[in-house]
Amino acid sequence: MQCRQCGTEIADKALICYRCGTATTEAKYQPAPLPGKGGSSSRTLIVTVLVIAVVVVLALYLLSGMQ
Repeated sequence: MQCRQCGTEIADKALICYRCGTATTEAKYQPAPLPGKGGSSSRTLIVTVLVIAVVVVLALYLLSGMQ
């Protein structure tokens, strides 16, 4: 059998190509997709941190003005 990636002759029962590491068959099980993938969660975290920072600064300003 030949490797589908690099063309190297490999054993018929080989699971991967010894030269390039390509699998000889498709994986039986695929990993589950990660939730929130794509940067959306990091944007949400940044916005949340900024809102909390603004609230803290505003609270400190208001508390210092009362004294």
